[in-house]
Amino acid sequence: MPAYTENEIVIDAPIAFVWAITNDVRGWPELFTEYSAVDVLDEGEDRVRFRLSMHPDADGTVWSWVSERTWNRDKWLVRAHRVETGPFEYMHILWRYEELAPDRTKMRWRQDFAMKTEAPIDDAGMRDRLNHNTTIQMAAIKERVEARRRRVVDFTDVPANRRRGGDLRTLLSPNTVGSTAGFAGAVRLAPGERVTEHYHPYSEEFLYVVEGDLRVDLDGEPRALRANQTLFIPIQARHRLVNVGGGPAVVVFFLSPLAPRPDLGHVDTEVAEELAGSPS
Repeated sequence: MPAYTENEIVIDAPIAFVWAITNDVRGWPELFTEYSAVDVLDEGEDRVRFRLSMHPDADGTVWSWVSERTWNRDKWLVRAHRVETGPFEYMHILWRYEELAPDRTKMRWRQDFAMKTEAPIDDAGMRDRLNHNTTIQMAAIKERVEARRRRVVDFTDVPANRRRGGDLRTLLSPNTVGSTAGFAGAVRLAPGERVTEHYHPYSEEFLYVVEGDLRVDLDGEPRALRANQTLFIPIQARHRLVNVGGGPAVVVFFLSPLAPRPDLGHVDTEVAEELAGSPS
């Protein structure tokens, strides 16, 4: 009769956040305690083949093998198997994710396997070993995923978004900390630089000027802001930010609630190329 193990853990984080972190195989050495390196060999839209290496065991041996994962995000389901089976006749793994609440996710692993007759351990012994180790790894993953929601995010930790102008960085978001109610960040503008006009179909926006002199064109009407001043931007209100001072401007923003999908969060009413060389 084939052997299997089944284990689960509840992680206090949104399901999309847990999914993204645990399926980023390149980040597994920082997520699991047992893996030292991952080498991605091939990947596609819904699959990845990779070589996984463990930390040296007590004898100094480094165990390594090739695995392949395929996934269906719509069903929150991942299937994996060892391509290089080593002591196993086969090893098939099923990962399931279940949303228990907006900030709470159940992750379940099932491992179906059989050992080769010449393997140094039989099915029962491997089942006990896998159950023991899976409990350790799941606890480590829970701790590390939850810790990422509480981490300090620096301006330089995320890439710049310059599509609308300026150096804009979304720092606290569903992607970086698993936020569920909104996102926050900052934009830096050189003198004369602007963020082109757009609006948010689902979100209110709150601006706080940290440094500099700013003009916000709100539905075509200019508002002057300086350091330590704030401005509320209602849902659907068109707005453009322009640095009208002689030095840099720094603006902190927060938007809430989140749009149903990230691509629905902003609607552009002008593009940066159209304004190149135009007066402020």
